[in-house]
Amino acid sequence: MIGNFVGGDFLLSNSENLARVTNPATGEELDQVVLSTAEETAQAIEVAHQAFQTWSKVTPLNRSRILFRFKALVEENLDTLATLITVEHGKVFSDAKGELIRGLEVVEFACGIPHLQKGEHSRDVGSRIDSHSMMMPLGVCAGITPFNFPAMVPMWMFPLALATGNTFVLKPSEKNPTLSLKLAQLLQQAGLPEGVFNVVQGDKESVDEILFHPLVQAVSFVGSTPIAEYVYSTGSHYGKRVQALGGAKNHMVIMPDADLDQVTNALMGAAYGSAGERCMAISVAVVVGDETADQVVNKLSAALDKLNVGPGYDEQPENDMGPLVTGEHRDRVASYIQSGVEEGAHLIIDGRDHPLAYTSNGFFLGGTLFDQVTSDMKIYKEEIFGPVLCVVRVSSLQEAIDLVNAHEFGNGTSIFTRDGACSREYTDQIQVGMVGVNIPIPVPMAFHCFGGWKRSLFGPLHMHGPDGVRFFTRMKTVTTRWPDAGRVAADFVMPTMK
Repeated sequence: MIGNFVGGDFLLSNSENLARVTNPATGEELDQVVLSTAEETAQAIEVAHQAFQTWSKVTPLNRSRILFRFKALVEENLDTLATLITVEHGKVFSDAKGELIRGLEVVEFACGIPHLQKGEHSRDVGSRIDSHSMMMPLGVCAGITPFNFPAMVPMWMFPLALATGNTFVLKPSEKNPTLSLKLAQLLQQAGLPEGVFNVVQGDKESVDEILFHPLVQAVSFVGSTPIAEYVYSTGSHYGKRVQALGGAKNHMVIMPDADLDQVTNALMGAAYGSAGERCMAISVAVVVGDETADQVVNKLSAALDKLNVGPGYDEQPENDMGPLVTGEHRDRVASYIQSGVEEGAHLIIDGRDHPLAYTSNGFFLGGTLFDQVTSDMKIYKEEIFGPVLCVVRVSSLQEAIDLVNAHEFGNGTSIFTRDGACSREYTDQIQVGMVGVNIPIPVPMAFHCFGGWKRSLFGPLHMHGPDGVRFFTRMKTVTTRWPDAGRVAADFVMPTMK
């Protein structure tokens, strides 16, 4: 049974609410996770609140030293952690290692907190009056994270929360809960005091307790748009600071002058890597001109014939794409493929026909490719979150821009072109939070901010980078005067700095 980590101890919930944890490559049940009650979630929050009283007084330099040791421990255990991700999630081993490395980049950024949390100072804002700002910790912060990145997404959140002096309660996905406990164990080994980082396994009951509990000051969330909107509206209603990242429908615009071999390789990785279970996956290729579109579809068809699909832990050679996370999610993706056929899209490659799809105990689909997709189709409008790529044909760059801007999501996008003026026009006009030029998945480095626009993000502050520091701190401004001598007379008018 998989349980919680609270106050430095592994605790098993008393709840009778259980969820299966399976190996997506085999369908085998690995374990069961006990989903905590609201009372047990509240207990973890209260433990974190008590720990905040002392942790918030630890100097930023000493907090960063613990994170330095945590980083080293994760690197020492990289293969073990990556194997755990592969077994519970299904992604290939190299992708699991890549996820951990990208998460560690945020840890590295957070280690610079003595500089990042300095605040500002102004001398002589008035006669012998100085002002300075202090970036103060909030208290108990919580993270609610999805199944697709069990390491990276939590590491977008808790390193900065801990570095800035907050305590943290993590509610990971019940589909792959074990990695969160391993991270908690490594934090403790690095010297993090008991109660500063806690893990609560749970479902909506735990989420609601986090959103309702008065001691929780901030909530960071990544998941689907309907849940993100619920988390944002509910948490905000209860006076919490909330950043909630939702869904995506990421477009890659392909101009006629682009290097189409480069485009093909980029699309294969961006659309089918991690079985498309990424919020930054490219799921729509917007091709300018029918001649270019024909070439792109032909090259993708040939590349898909060579796509190696299988268990994520095969080593010789490693597969390109593993299974989807559950059988239910595989069936959901398959239903989208059927919807595309029924709505009149041209199905070039059907992932349901892959030899492993529905013939093994694993949750496999092959890569799927649609052509002649239009903006009124369900497979275009909705986030599929699977290995399905839609090709939409347009006649001009402006038509491509208008198409992307009309979509409800604005998470990530890219353009492939050799034309600098075309690139500048696209990056200026596009209403999307993260933009790549000849880069298919434009995920920013940790010292920049991650986040989309429109219905891909609820809340004003993005993940990591400077916004991450701002999210986990509140500003306090101190104005000071030290008069030379004598008493200062009472002043009954609005004070001004003359």
